[in-house]
Amino acid sequence: MTYSIIGITLIVYLLQFVFGSQVTNLLLYAGVFSQPGSFEPWRLLTTAFVHGSIFHVLLNMYTLWIFGQLLEQLLGRGRYLALYLLSALAGSLGVLFLADPFTPVVGASGAIFGLMGAFLVIQRRLGGNARQLLVLVGINLVIGFIPGLQIAWQAHIGGMIGGAVIGLIFVQTRHIRQKSLQVGLIAAFAAVLVLLSFVRFFTN
Repeated sequence: MTYSIIGITLIVYLLQFVFGSQVTNLLLYAGVFSQPGSFEPWRLLTTAFVHGSIFHVLLNMYTLWIFGQLLEQLLGRGRYLALYLLSALAGSLGVLFLADPFTPVVGASGAIFGLMGAFLVIQRRLGGNARQLLVLVGINLVIGFIPGLQIAWQAHIGGMIGGAVIGLIFVQTRHIRQKSLQVGLIAAFAAVLVLLSFVRFFTN
């Protein structure tokens, strides 16, 4: 699944390279697209598959390759895919609630920070050494606040919170007899994220 996500993302970037801003503008996200009159909710997810530069996409895909393989082996394909997509959605919600509604964002960073958040929670709850990961996450969060880099720190925070919640659900319901409970909790969390995505639609 990790290789599939990387492959799809690289194909999208190739389309961006060939067709230019047409593809980017079709898939990027900004808070305005969650408001009446310009409501395009699919962008909350599609933005995770578009990037601003070759450096941007390669850095994100390299990080995804590292953490994605670890988590996919640990969680299995279905739970891993749910984690990635819901973290991407949570990252976009961070942009919705914390960023200027007319500032467009692109990139898989929200989803990747979600993977980091989930991995951190799982490591901590199972007694693993998470010190190096904490340092890596801290550095990446700080970089997001450096002026002039145009990094969507809002997506990082949203994705990490979403991923941490999902990771906690996974680790607290890891026994086979709790499978139904796990599925129900993930579905409920997904429903909460979807409902939050409509907040600006009904309050503007």
